[in-house]
Amino acid sequence: MATLISIPIFALLMILQSSLFSRIPLLYGTMDLLLLVVVAWALQKRVQTAWQWSIVAGLIYNLVSALPLGIPLIGYGITTGIALVLRRQVWQFPLLAMFITVFFGTLITHTISVTALRLVGHPIPLVEAFNLITLPSLLLNLILAAPAYALMSDLAARLYPEPLEA
Repeated sequence: MATLISIPIFALLMILQSSLFSRIPLLYGTMDLLLLVVVAWALQKRVQTAWQWSIVAGLIYNLVSALPLGIPLIGYGITTGIALVLRRQVWQFPLLAMFITVFFGTLITHTISVTALRLVGHPIPLVEAFNLITLPSLLLNLILAAPAYALMSDLAARLYPEPLEA
């Protein structure tokens, strides 16, 4: 059930990201709504479908982006792994884990994307990519991290209700 609900959620987020939020750049950086939701979902303590959500998000991102096949899957997969490790280690402060994971996840996904694009023949200057795309995207993602975590907490509470004590 939780995996099936991820498909329309990520489809809607991808539509919003590519149509509406891409029109609100900071320098050349834009927010990555799919990354935020993947991280926020993986950090929920009762969630067991973090990897499935990561795969769905990566596949939907692949359908829309011009990145080589599988690059978003790798970036979101690594980010999900970081989130799951932090969920076990920093479990008392999930919002701190959200900020840490979004920070490193943004850096990782951008590094993988720029590296892949350079390998397929699109020479992107690394310093300009970092200063004009990665840092502004990082700032936008960190601004939206707390609201994304709150929304995913509500969704997780609905899909995984706590058992009633007798």
